[in-house]
Order: sequence, then structure tokens, then C-alpha cells
Amino acid sequence: MILKTLLTGVAAAALLAGAASAGSITVVSWGGAYTKSQVEAYHKPWIAKTGNQVVSEDYNGGMAEVKSQVEAGNVTWDLVDVEMADAVRGCDEGLLEEIDSSILPAGADGTPAMQDFIDGTVTDCAVATIVWSTIFAYDNSVLANGPTTIGDFFDLAKFPGKRGMRKNPKANLEMALAADGVAAADIYTVLGTPEGVDRAFAKLDTLKGSVVWWEAGAQPPQLLADGEVVMTTAYNGRIFNAVAAEDKPFTIVWDAQNFDLDLWVIPKGAPNKDLALDFVAFSTATEQLAAQASYISYGPVRKSSAPLVGSFHNKPDLEMGPQMPTAPENFATAIQSDFVFWADNQDELNERFNAWLAK
Repeated sequence: MILKTLLTGVAAAALLAGAASAGSITVVSWGGAYTKSQVEAYHKPWIAKTGNQVVSEDYNGGMAEVKSQVEAGNVTWDLVDVEMADAVRGCDEGLLEEIDSSILPAGADGTPAMQDFIDGTVTDCAVATIVWSTIFAYDNSVLANGPTTIGDFFDLAKFPGKRGMRKNPKANLEMALAADGVAAADIYTVLGTPEGVDRAFAKLDTLKGSVVWWEAGAQPPQLLADGEVVMTTAYNGRIFNAVAAEDKPFTIVWDAQNFDLDLWVIPKGAPNKDLALDFVAFSTATEQLAAQASYISYGPVRKSSAPLVGSFHNKPDLEMGPQMPTAPENFATAIQSDFVFWADNQDELNERFNAWLAK
């Protein structure tokens, strides 16, 4: 009896010690179906493996909140999901911790990590997880003979009605130039000139009075569902989720899709940096990236993940490969977001965009 009591006490002490040593990280992302895909593929398995916890918060992108926390010396976020241009800017401005690529595991097939990640997806301060796109979509129950090109999105005579667009110059300027006849390969050559910027804003002028502006990724599917717009730009995975998980009658138009990367970054001075690094290594492993792709149609950035991408998590007959931005039939007129251009010009173009909105 004494021995049993002692053993019980030792076990209890061990459990308490384990609970005391368990940590927690705050992970910040974009909310909605996207964060859900991360929770299922990253958060829950990491929690189960390590006993640590994840506090999930949402934001609408950009480096403003990270910069504010770092400059105030009051960093509460441990890990943030950002676009590539923000990862570059944040690193250049000293707002982010450097991430040693040696922490990243080899691929499931044994390929060393830096050979397994798509070129350019691991930087000094960031590790990518997905390839995603800004596309436009419409409700095919409303438009039986719907739009097929980016030109149609801007054609109010052919397709009257409101348009949904993100309240940000990024992707809007590229799509405007594409609609104005600029080839995908020439978008940033044109946009890199004052005349090209003027041309993009002139094209946006043709829609300005008919736009419903959105900021959070969950809004475009809702705008379509509520009939507030006849078509809207959106993140491709959000429209896919509305179709696959909610049976919405939406159609994606891939013409002039603007594709980008999302990456993990750690704000400078993050309170739980070591745990955040462990989470980065875990979540960017082959299996985790493939698992995320079964919840949302964003392409994993590891080559070894591709063979493991199967069907939608609760619809075995819905293969995910053709739903990805990088599927060959979706990629013919794709525009790769130029992160160097946006890192250099984001502030100036934001200012012009906001002034344009206010006119």
C-alpha cells in the first residue's frame, strides 16, 4: 500500500511537471477556412505530439501590427503567416527573427530540406508553406453564361452589377493591366513605370463606382452568397471551400490569377521563439503540408508533398490536384506576384490607392 501510494505520488508529480513544462505559442493567420486548414494539419498534430498549446489569432495581413509590437518592445505574437513581400520587408527592416534552415526536416522521401522546398520559398527570416492565388469568381446560378476572362470582370456592359475587390492595390493593379491587354510576362515591366501605374488606375476607374470592397478573406464568398456582388476577386482556397464544404454554386475563373506565397515569420523578440521554431519545423514537414492541401486548395511548397496530396478531407471523390493554382490547366495566364516590386513600392502604392479611394 505504501509502495502504491509512493508510485501514485511519483506519477502525479511527473504529470504536474509535464504540465508545468508545457508551453504555448500565439500563431497569427488569416482566419476562416484557411486557419481551419492550419489547425487541422498543423496545430492539432503538434499539440498532440508535444503537449504544448496554440493560441490562434486572426489579422488582415501587412507588417503594421508586427512593427508596432516590435518597436514598442511588447511582442505578444510568436508566429505570423505573411505574404512574401511582407516577409522580405520585415526582414530588411529588422522586424523579424532569422530562421536557421538547418532546423527544417528532410522530405519524407529523404530529400534534404533545401532541395525539397521549391526555389525561393525559404529565406533568411521566413519559411513558406503554400502557393495561393487571387482569382475572381461568380455565382453560376445567377450567371448561367458567366465570365471567362479578366476582361469580362471589368466589362460592366456585358456583365452589369457590383464587383467585389480587396481593399488593397496588390493584385488589383496587376489584374487591371491584364484586363487592359498587358501580357502576364509584361505586367511588372509596365507597372514599374509611372505611366503603367496611371494606366492601371485608369482601368480601375472604370469599375470604381461598382465595387464593394473587402478586407478579410472570408468576405468574398459571403458577398456572392448574399447576392451583394455578381462577381468578386478572392483567395482561390476560400471559393473552393465554399463549393466543396458548403455546396455553393460558385465558379472560379483562373484567367490572370495572381499567385503568391504565404510564409511563417517570427517577430523580433517573440516571447516563445524556441517553441515557434519547433512549430515551424513541424508544420513545414512533408506530411503536414500535404495534409493541409486536403482541407484547402493551396499548393504545398515541398516537392515531396505533391505525391501525398489526395482528395478533399471529407469527399473522397474530390481530387485536390486539379483544384490547385499550379495545376497546368489553371496556370496558362498566371501572374507571379513580384515580391521585390511590392517590397519596394507597397507604401507608395498604398498611399496612392487610399487617395484614389477617397476621391
